[in-house]
Amino acid sequence: MTSMIASCRGLLLVGSACLALGVAPVWGLGFDEVAERARRLAGAPYAAPVSNLPAEFANMAFADHQQIRFRAEKAYWADEKTRFKLGFHHQGMHFATPVRINEVVDGDVREIGYDPARFDFGALRVDPKVVEQLGYAGFRVLYPINRADKQDEVASFLGASYFRVVGQGQVFGLSARGLALDTALPSGEEFPRFREFWIERPKPQDHHLTIFALLDSPRASGAYQMVLHPGGDTRMDIKARLYLRGPVGRLGLAPLTSMFLFGDNQPSPQVNFRPKIHDSSGLLIHDGNGDWVWRPLQNPQQLTVTPYSLANPRGFGLLQRGREFSDYEDLDDRYDLRPSAWVEPLGQWGQGSVELVEIPSPDETNDNIVAFWQPKAMPRPGEPLDFAYRLHWTRNEAELHSGRAAWVRQTLRSRGELRQRNLVRQADGSTLLLVDFEGPALQALAPDTPLASQVSVDHNGELLENSLRYHPAIRGWRLTLRLKVKDPQRPVEMYAALVKGDRRLTEIWSYQLHAKE
Repeated sequence: MTSMIASCRGLLLVGSACLALGVAPVWGLGFDEVAERARRLAGAPYAAPVSNLPAEFANMAFADHQQIRFRAEKAYWADEKTRFKLGFHHQGMHFATPVRINEVVDGDVREIGYDPARFDFGALRVDPKVVEQLGYAGFRVLYPINRADKQDEVASFLGASYFRVVGQGQVFGLSARGLALDTALPSGEEFPRFREFWIERPKPQDHHLTIFALLDSPRASGAYQMVLHPGGDTRMDIKARLYLRGPVGRLGLAPLTSMFLFGDNQPSPQVNFRPKIHDSSGLLIHDGNGDWVWRPLQNPQQLTVTPYSLANPRGFGLLQRGREFSDYEDLDDRYDLRPSAWVEPLGQWGQGSVELVEIPSPDETNDNIVAFWQPKAMPRPGEPLDFAYRLHWTRNEAELHSGRAAWVRQTLRSRGELRQRNLVRQADGSTLLLVDFEGPALQALAPDTPLASQVSVDHNGELLENSLRYHPAIRGWRLTLRLKVKDPQRPVEMYAALVKGDRRLTEIWSYQLHAKE
């Protein structure tokens, strides 16, 4: 399977266009001005943000913080003739430091000051003198995405460098981040934060919103330009320039963070009316050779990091496959309406790897899945690292593929068994995996078309069965794999795809089997 995923790793596109050292920029805000501030930050010792929370807010319980609601009628730009409005997140609990938020009008910068009148504090008794020195923990972008007469929240920036986005008919699910540092390393993860934003006031005819952000952390600083385009599938065009202050073990670019508790390939260990609980069901990669690789997500018993080495990725993302309500049966959380997030690199990203991190989680409150691009070559401290990408928030995965593609619909796992002469099935100590493939490339074929499966299993697995049959319910094919694990302390890496003659018709199914789970 080495031809499926290139083993080489390498250099990310690096550029600069920095201003000369010691020359102060003329402040008429744009990306280069924010990048200059990031460069200067990187050249100075890191100054950690200081909490300004009074005890009443620092010790606030989650339920109390949830009582603080933004007043929609107090939205910023409420009186302006723009399609966009801004809302804000209040400080409290672990949102301990304010984020500076600015408006940019015709090049002029104005800070958007904190105003407690923008919030309904519910049953909380709040002393006006206590909150007058607070600020905003983050902000919301409001836009009439579903109805012309209703402002819906389409984007939310809250916590470190996290942000979430939705398109039409979607509900919030997985998150994106500006940067991930040392994720899943024993030394511990560092969480860079957006410390300041500049938001351009849109014109009445604008259907896009431009946001600049300054990122900072002990070992990195950076400038971001994010252009938000709400729609049926909302997209963000992102340009970034990073500077490292010091060595980094794992540099995660365009990171996505999601949740997987249980699903088709890993049923709930307890009785649960919901067949699945996850914001994303798998990692999809479109590599530089044109191959598509699908990796179903898992909730492992121990931390797992899986790198996919390749050059110049065409895209990767955490996707939610399964769009029927019956897939989840959850009226409250509506996992069927949660978006997939797809990273489309702009320009050549060189050699590196898409890294998948899976973290054990006992419940759905933890974001236990992370995916990002790790460049092979790290920039030196103070050296600019430039990259750009388009981030799609979508429920229409078919639009990501070519018109004649085919993909994995689901992966089902069960105990392996044999049918005896009396037709009773008896477990034989093996593991059974069913992989259903569907898509236009398969629907166009007659049911008796002679297809074959290409299957690769590493030396820790013994493949006992490899059979393929037509699946009339989905007009696709079902691959049945039954195998035994030789050493249950170690996982088995597997790959599979369907071929017709010497032509591959489907994406590549990539799976890591853990015998103990």
